[in-house]
Order: sequence, then structure tokens, then C-alpha cells
Amino acid sequence: MELRTVRDQMGFAIQVPPRPQRIISLVPSLTEYLHDLGLESRIVGITKFCVHPNHFRKTKTIVGGTKNFKPEIIQALQPDLIVANKEENEKEKLLFLKNQGLPVWISDVKDYDSAIEMMQLLGDVCGTPEAAHALLRDVEKARKWLKTPSDRVPTLYLIWRRPYMTVNHSTFIHHMMALCGMQNVFADHPDRYPTLSEQEIRQAHPTLVVLSSEPYPFNEKHKDEIAKLLPNSAIFLADGEMFSWYGSRMIEAFRYLENVRAQIIAPLFTSLQK
Repeated sequence: MELRTVRDQMGFAIQVPPRPQRIISLVPSLTEYLHDLGLESRIVGITKFCVHPNHFRKTKTIVGGTKNFKPEIIQALQPDLIVANKEENEKEKLLFLKNQGLPVWISDVKDYDSAIEMMQLLGDVCGTPEAAHALLRDVEKARKWLKTPSDRVPTLYLIWRRPYMTVNHSTFIHHMMALCGMQNVFADHPDRYPTLSEQEIRQAHPTLVVLSSEPYPFNEKHKDEIAKLLPNSAIFLADGEMFSWYGSRMIEAFRYLENVRAQIIAPLFTSLQK
């Protein structure tokens, strides 16, 4: 089989066919992107968290979770490309796959620019640069919909409960928050995903609290719980995919964030000025 050497977003070299035919995705947002590149017939394996498109869960082999994927299932599928992510997948397990001679392509997305780079690189690796460029144009058009304000509202973005967890400045979520006018009150925390006590939450004095739908499924019943901690803060239930999924999802995400900016952030900023 003809192979070519490509580099992933970490700078590691791997060998893949010019047009990989047996692709495994270990990243939910990248599964969606691969589908949107027109690669449905070439995707053979996904994780149990790869929920878009929904029918993949019935037509593709589930290799486990993003953290606890099963190397033996992956090996049996004989992939010629495995798509992974530095943050979402465990380093040791990815190294194990690499040591087995499997072609693991690792993405590293921290912000909009690195997300765009990832889309370009992965499109080339899969042999679908034209499809990638078309999606990139759509992303850039959607980005123009979002009117990023110069001032931001102090915001606590919660991704987990028991214990409460948030994000710092080194995350893609933080970047998307900033784009729609949210000032991350834990941006400077030394931990990428800080665990918070109730006292730390109170002391942060956020004007807005965002309860994300993932990875923890916050819903309406949790708003009262947060309101008791922060009675003077506005509370917003957010679609977590719009803040944390990169790739073609950004086309939809930027329109969603513009609605958040206009309907949630702008009124709060006006009230702060009074």
C-alpha cells in the first residue's frame, strides 16, 4: 500500500495512505467534522460519546469512551487513520496505539486559530482538502455574524457538579466565552480545569453563571442550587457543544453565540452600567 508521511497538530509524523479508507475517531466533535467532510463510508469506529450524526451509533463500531477506549477493538478494525485529541484522550493509551504501529493523528485545539488549523490539516490528511476549504469558508462566514463586544461580563462557566469545576484561560471554552462577551472569572487559575469550593464560587462574584449541558448535564433543576450560592447572579443554561466543539460545529456555534451575546450578555452589561 502506498503511504505518505504527514504531521499531526502536535508535530508528530505518521504514515497514512493518500486517502485513508478505515478511519477511527476518538473525538466527538471530529467525528462530526469527518462526516461533514463526506467521509461517512470510510469511518469504521467511533466512541460512545460520538453522538453526531446520531445514526453512527447504529452503523459504526463503538470502541469505548474517549478516555477508556479499547485498544483491542481498535486493532481488530485495522484502521489506516486514528483521529485523536491531546486533551480528550489519555496520553498513555494513545502512546500504546502508536507503539503498536497504528497511525494516530493528534489534534491540539486551544482557540479559534488552532481550530481552523486543525480543520485544514485534517482535511489534507484525509485527502479531502476541497471539502475542508468549503467548510472553512462557511466557518469564516459564520464568525462574521458574531459581534464581539469590547467589554465583558464577569462569568463563571461550570462544566461539572460534585465537585463544581470550571475552565481557565488555556481552554477552547474560555476562548469562545470571550468571543461572545464573557469575562472568565477563573481565567488565571493555575489548573486547566479548576475544582471549586462553594466559598471560591462566592468570592468570585460572577455577574453571570453559565451551566453547561456537557460534560455534566446541568438542567433547570440545578438553577435553584446555584441561586442559593449566588443570589445576585444571573444563571444561564447553555448548550455546551456550542462552547466546546470545534470543527464544522463552529458554523452553528457562532450564530448561537451571537444570540447569547444579544439576549443574555448585552442586557447584563447594560444593567452593570446603571
